[in-house]
Amino acid sequence: MSKRPINVEVKPRYKDEPIEKMIKRFVKRVKNKKIIENVIARRRYEKPSITRKREKQRRKKVLEKLHLK
Repeated sequence: MSKRPINVEVKPRYKDEPIEKMIKRFVKRVKNKKIIENVIARRRYEKPSITRKREKQRRKKVLEKLHLK
């Protein structure tokens, strides 16, 4: 988590690109950069053990999802 601001910008790929597609791309980029997660994490102090526990649960969920496919 860096303290530098993160700017996410989406430009139209072609002249008549629908705004819905651009919004979808924007949301995808925000999720990839984990901007929302960082904002929530900075709201209040969280013990490192709780952070590790949450990450472990997240990884476990992802692995289970991959095994189902």
